[in-house]
Amino acid sequence: MKNTDNKTHNKIESSIADIDWAAYKKPEFHPSPAAWEDQVLYFLLLDRFSDGNEKGYVDNNGKSVATGITPLFQFDRDAYNTDRKQWSEQGNRWLGGTLKGLASKIGYLKRLGVTAIWISPVFKQKPKDEHSYHGYAIQNFLDVDPHFGTRQDLQDLVDIAHKQGIYVILDIIFNHSGDVFAYDADRYYTGDGHGGHFMDPRWDNNPYRVKGYRNADGNPDVPFARIDTVAHPEAWPDQAIWPTELQYPETFTRKGRISSWDYDPEYREGDFMTLKDINHGEHDRDVYGNRIIDSFHPTAALAALCDIYKFWIAFADIDGYRIDTVKHMEPGATRYFTAVIQEYAQSLGKENFYLIGEITGGREFAFDTMETTGLNAALGIDDIPDKMEYLAKGYRDPQSYFNLFRNSILVRKDSHVWFGKHIVTLFDDHDQVRKGNNKARFCAESNGYAHLSTVVALNLTTMGIPCLFYGTEQAFNGAGDNDRYLRECMFGGKFGSIQSSGLHFFNEDHKIYRIIADINKIRQEFIALRRGRQYLRQISDSGDAGTFGYPQMIGGLILSVVPWSRIFNNHEMVLAINTDVDQSRTAWVTIDNNLHGDNSTFLKCLYSTDPKQKGLEVRIEARNGKAVRLTVPPGGFVIYE
Repeated sequence: MKNTDNKTHNKIESSIADIDWAAYKKPEFHPSPAAWEDQVLYFLLLDRFSDGNEKGYVDNNGKSVATGITPLFQFDRDAYNTDRKQWSEQGNRWLGGTLKGLASKIGYLKRLGVTAIWISPVFKQKPKDEHSYHGYAIQNFLDVDPHFGTRQDLQDLVDIAHKQGIYVILDIIFNHSGDVFAYDADRYYTGDGHGGHFMDPRWDNNPYRVKGYRNADGNPDVPFARIDTVAHPEAWPDQAIWPTELQYPETFTRKGRISSWDYDPEYREGDFMTLKDINHGEHDRDVYGNRIIDSFHPTAALAALCDIYKFWIAFADIDGYRIDTVKHMEPGATRYFTAVIQEYAQSLGKENFYLIGEITGGREFAFDTMETTGLNAALGIDDIPDKMEYLAKGYRDPQSYFNLFRNSILVRKDSHVWFGKHIVTLFDDHDQVRKGNNKARFCAESNGYAHLSTVVALNLTTMGIPCLFYGTEQAFNGAGDNDRYLRECMFGGKFGSIQSSGLHFFNEDHKIYRIIADINKIRQEFIALRRGRQYLRQISDSGDAGTFGYPQMIGGLILSVVPWSRIFNNHEMVLAINTDVDQSRTAWVTIDNNLHGDNSTFLKCLYSTDPKQKGLEVRIEARNGKAVRLTVPPGGFVIYE
């Protein structure tokens, strides 16, 4: 059975068997970048980014747009919405961002210096679910959710991005589906907190009975089996799960929700709340019961998911995937998926198709998972964002951040530049697992805006593949006890940032937007800032012999110049932030003793958050080997060469 989208004339296949692979294969696909560490990523939630109705922004061709209905937010003019309760209630539902809206803002992102966009899942969600705006509750893996637009809109977006020199990474899920069926639970009689009771289907390593697949209204009255579309044509497209290859009961583990998030096998076999866990297969085991990684038996469901995500590469010319919830899958399943996808991408000429894994569970677990599965990169969602954020604010020892990127027995790598190729670094994201129930964007916390320049500098110019979370460049400040507060609308609507409504934030004159754009321009010009080795540098107030040392906290706070070097092919660039937002700080900064000449040579300021410093030269002097005297503006950042 096939369905046709009348607007795009693209066939929406209800079965993988219906895919005409030859028809989707282009004569030439967009090539992969030579090195992903050269890229600057930008992560956005599609529903919260742009609805295409803004006015007063600059379009993809650099022209001001006078049409549209939503005016630009003005920080010095517009009053904030004081009814926080009414405002916050809007944030947990679909709000209207679209693929066409995003396509209209590619120029905005290009001028910011973004070279790759990471888009939240675009796939069709369970119907009539007001809370699945985030895209992680998929009902049809072969279609785009109508809230976002059509499959043709996705193709058009990718084409526009590629023409502007921007790669596209899709957020994908193959650990689970949406809440597409209901359990017939027979144990764990539990109070609902309102005087009633229900059977709570929580994991205990035994499968549950199933009432049936859900219909379009959410009722579980569809037989839990592969659907006969001739006998039941009403099932397409909003009932059960699609494509048909995923409708077999064996697709799902059916063991109920996870309650212990660190107990194996519970966190691998259980459901994410109401989202239904997919059975990927199992490993052979040795005599001690340990998994034999190389001996994994994939299920038909996993093979189908591989075909599904091969399809999206062919259909839309995607450049990479960010894979959700890798911790919760068998390593053999991730390894199988990685091999299949990378081989397919290479067959299309995408030699460096990038697979980024969201791997919670700690640093050691993340690196071991990468090594055993073949993923290209891990998302730095644990210690890196914590230490980056709070170093910038003066609450972490600089060595604790920079030592994350040093040569380590933990990862068993000969060179610490390994981190630059395989870790995606960020300080804000859409759920902030690390902060528990106290969610807060960087700018929401005390003095956050004053320190924003320093954290942006750390993210863009220290080792790793930098990723900006949408709204950072406009100083978004969401905070609260729920993920929604991290997901304000760039296009305004009823849930704009700073508790505003009806005002958009595509302001290219914003101070932080300009700082990011300027730093990214220099980053693209100098390979040392993208691929160079990295060294935290010693400092001294006086420069006298024996007084140099690494910047450190005093009394739980650091108010200091924090400098580091990036070195590539004997070319050193010296960078520094100032964690003191109230006054400029000056320090002697050690540089490489062997790469520079005598006292007649200088380093030149290529960039400073104080424009008056640009072009200034500082003399290299014989102190602690060799050193230069740098002054960094309050809460600012400098680059010297």
